[in-house]
Amino acid sequence: MKKLYFNYLNTFKGLSNEVWWLSLITLINRAGTMVIPFLSLYLTKSLNFTLKDVGWIMTCFGLGSVLGSWLGGKLTDKIGFYKVMKTSLFLTGVLFIALQFVNTFAGFCLGIFLVMLVADTFRPAMFVALSTYSKPENKTRSVTLIRLAINLGFSAGPAVGGLIITSLDYSGLFWVDGVTCILATVLLVNVLNPKKAKALDETKVENPQSVFSDKAFWVFFVGMFVFGFIFLQYFSTMPLYYKDVHHLTELEIGLLMGLNGFFIFLLEMPLIKWLEESKYTKEFLMFFGLLLTGLSFVVINLTGWVGILIVGMLLMTIGEMIAFPFSNAFVMERAKKGNQGEYMAYYSIAFSMSHIFGHNSGMQLIDNIGFDNTWNFMIVLSTIGVLFLLMLVRIVKREKVIA
Repeated sequence: MKKLYFNYLNTFKGLSNEVWWLSLITLINRAGTMVIPFLSLYLTKSLNFTLKDVGWIMTCFGLGSVLGSWLGGKLTDKIGFYKVMKTSLFLTGVLFIALQFVNTFAGFCLGIFLVMLVADTFRPAMFVALSTYSKPENKTRSVTLIRLAINLGFSAGPAVGGLIITSLDYSGLFWVDGVTCILATVLLVNVLNPKKAKALDETKVENPQSVFSDKAFWVFFVGMFVFGFIFLQYFSTMPLYYKDVHHLTELEIGLLMGLNGFFIFLLEMPLIKWLEESKYTKEFLMFFGLLLTGLSFVVINLTGWVGILIVGMLLMTIGEMIAFPFSNAFVMERAKKGNQGEYMAYYSIAFSMSHIFGHNSGMQLIDNIGFDNTWNFMIVLSTIGVLFLLMLVRIVKREKVIA
């Protein structure tokens, strides 16, 4: 056990102080956005909106995210990641506090659109900062550390949010969300000010290549959109399947979903370090991650045995642990020949688009063709994504031969 413990700690070695600070800021920021998991409850119970209204509000949420990611990339390339991150965090805090005073449907659509537009300018800037503060050999593990921070934040956020609602009502959520974003801004200014922080891999390209002329990136983009689309089913449609088909209680569903976060926290960093030292390329590992996620839908359609749900969750979790860090590292490496902000923006947009179409499409499919056929649709879709990532493997291999 002692050897395992020290081996686990060793997987975190070599990461810069700046990456650790960035992870802490991300943790505070993500734990702070505890309004989001309770948004549909707040809209239906406190503001008495219909489910149709909530659907349109969530569409505005997704559109704000897409536009914010794009704008964040543009601004990062023009004024630098530090200014974008600082401004995004502070204004997000102010907008979260203001959002509690909006109680009309049109006002909330506009409000949530603006919140997400400002909040998601942070993402491309954060990824460029991560690349700048990481040595080339540590980039994938740096991404993994940020993912650990995000997962911890998402785990802690809803739990703390539930306590706040119980003691302070929903308005307390907006205040805590806003204040934590502003506190994260103060921390950012103190620890990642360009005058203090040390850049380890700053890339300046004289004649940057546009992301639109990068064929391999767009093949990758389609693969990531498909991955995001099927991955998000585990957080929207799958819980309904657990309850309606397998008759799990809320507690059992919570424990099953918690298995995902627990395994990521425990195993992702050692797994990534081991895979980094293996002979496999980033492109192949992304392909394998999507393949495992697709297989998770295959297994749950094979039998009605309730234990198969754990097998499906484990396959998806391993697929996620492999696909996310290596896809991020792939884009960071690719972005060195172009505008980094632009590359990271379109990487974020692939997942923002998955949010816009994934949740709604999954719900509509279940309503029209049932759970089993919906999972069959996801299997077909994941096969298309796998083929695109196999194409990416071949394109990158050809590029290396030409180079």
